[in-house]
Amino acid sequence: MKEKIKEIRNGQVNIADVFWSPIQEKVIDVAIPFQEKILNDEVPGVEKSHAIENFRIAAGLKTGEFYGMVFQDSDLAKWLEGVAFSLAVRPDAALEARADEIIEIIAKAQQPDGYLDTYFIVKEPEHRWQNLHECHELYCAGHMMEAAVAYAESTGKDKLLHVTERLADAIIDRFGPDEGKEHGIPGHQEVEIGLMKLYHTTGKEKYKDMARYFLEERGKDPEYFYQEKVKRGWQHWGQYSLEQLDVSYNQAHATIYEQKEAVGHAVRALYMYTAMADLAGTDGDGRLYRACRTLWDNVVNRKLYITGGIGGNPEGEAFSNEYELPNDMAYAETCASIAMVFFAHRMLEAEMDGAYADIMEKELYNNIISGMQMDGKRYFYVNPLECEPGVSGKLFGYKHALPERPEWYDCACCPTNLVRMVASLGKYCWDESESTIYSHLMIGQKAKLQKAEIMVRTRYPWEGETVYTVTPTTKEEFTLAVHIPYYVDFGREETRLTVNGERIDAQEILQKGYVYIRRKWAAGDQVAICFPLEARRVYASQRVRENAGCVALLRGPVVYCFEGVDNGEMIQSLRIPRDAAIKPCVCEEGILKGNVLLKIEGCRMAGSGELYSEKPPVKEKAVLTAIPYYAWANRGETQMRVWMREE
Repeated sequence: MKEKIKEIRNGQVNIADVFWSPIQEKVIDVAIPFQEKILNDEVPGVEKSHAIENFRIAAGLKTGEFYGMVFQDSDLAKWLEGVAFSLAVRPDAALEARADEIIEIIAKAQQPDGYLDTYFIVKEPEHRWQNLHECHELYCAGHMMEAAVAYAESTGKDKLLHVTERLADAIIDRFGPDEGKEHGIPGHQEVEIGLMKLYHTTGKEKYKDMARYFLEERGKDPEYFYQEKVKRGWQHWGQYSLEQLDVSYNQAHATIYEQKEAVGHAVRALYMYTAMADLAGTDGDGRLYRACRTLWDNVVNRKLYITGGIGGNPEGEAFSNEYELPNDMAYAETCASIAMVFFAHRMLEAEMDGAYADIMEKELYNNIISGMQMDGKRYFYVNPLECEPGVSGKLFGYKHALPERPEWYDCACCPTNLVRMVASLGKYCWDESESTIYSHLMIGQKAKLQKAEIMVRTRYPWEGETVYTVTPTTKEEFTLAVHIPYYVDFGREETRLTVNGERIDAQEILQKGYVYIRRKWAAGDQVAICFPLEARRVYASQRVRENAGCVALLRGPVVYCFEGVDNGEMIQSLRIPRDAAIKPCVCEEGILKGNVLLKIEGCRMAGSGELYSEKPPVKEKAVLTAIPYYAWANRGETQMRVWMREE
């Protein structure tokens, strides 16, 4: 455990990056306005949201019936959080005014005792807090707390913050270890993250204590949710017996200290791990950090797709068995990868280990942004690593893995989650302690930190050079610690670290993936990192049966895939020779313009055309083209594969 970290606030970092700025602009200019219309039911032909109307009805401003999922409130909360972050990136008085109006409606909907959930206010007020297992009241509360904190930080307006403090106080009044309180836990973890953010913003220990209670109570009574059902005598989704209740689905099978394997619903798990890591770092809790590390190691070393996808089992949107990572049936929910960034960042705040930053990078450049079409108008919920037209999205077992992005979903957690993730990107680039500034991501930006303003110039991930220009705001010495991606080798002559043009031995100051440069800084001091960006072949463990005999290609943090639109039909017949040169080239036209593609002198195996034949396939030369995985499904429905057969 290390010295305390000061969390980066909204507005401290302005992204100005060749790769990320266009994505942020799409989120701000396209996704946020489109989602606002969706939430207001103003887009014909797509699944109705009704989320804002639900709040109007709950507030008594309209009459009508609740519509949508029991957790529909969370879509609006995540959108508001995304708006808050976007206002820090680019102020927009009109958008802020509309958000203020929505917050007024939310405040009017809140009940006198602090309760806030439109499903139960409008539809079943007599059943409040009776079905934590299925009805997501605490989940929605957590997302609203996160939105309130972000909005207060970006705008200085605290109306929503006060609303969620009253909501949190109502939760504290009802739940806890004291006699007379409900010894309950959330069915879908999230409120723990919201409570921790309320604590960080207000400094009120009771919110942190409540988060710890929910975390540490989990798994103490694995039968809790069944006993809850028996007591209330009704259920939301359907009947189940004690034997049918899968308590591992929401990680209630054991205490957080006893859990050794990531199981169950992936997003639930990762939200819980995020709060655990936040609490561990905040309190300097070594036991809790070790529990986090055990679960981190299990996810990263046994259950993580090469793209950063998480959840190989579509049944329950869940983790699969260890090393069970099917490509065409992968679930790999966008929300799960976003949650993995949250988890990784909180682990960094507990211990500066480049392994966490490496995973943040993997998620951001691959499975997260594959969740949004490059024009910002459509979204993936599921991110498979292989697609077959006529099968994917159509046949039993594959219906979840769509070949093209829809505009919206009845369960729309991922689009709004992606908006808040991309808009808040600057918060994940840095951390700062009393003695050290930590740079986690090589992204072009200007950061206003406590000890210095730092300008970062880079064309990463397309080029391997990043320059930090430091303007100190203190005369004291401090350390700049820069994360070096795991694939960068300082043993190579062409890999260089320089300070004001003078080369220094990076290996002497490299610790757990960070180079630590301590000095008394002067205005204009520059740190430059230069390394070759070459395509790399990556092989899966032989325990991953789907990928035996296959190879995947990466360049920098970017995972590549092969689409039929570039490589013709039956890309399963293509082979990549182990000794083939892989040449990068910049795409000059079309929607992929500016992206670095890979060209490989490969081959195609041409068979007889019969279903079965004793004649072996004939090898034909072919030039293969690979594109960044995040860019797949932007040029119409076509085949796609990440893992290719190697010759």
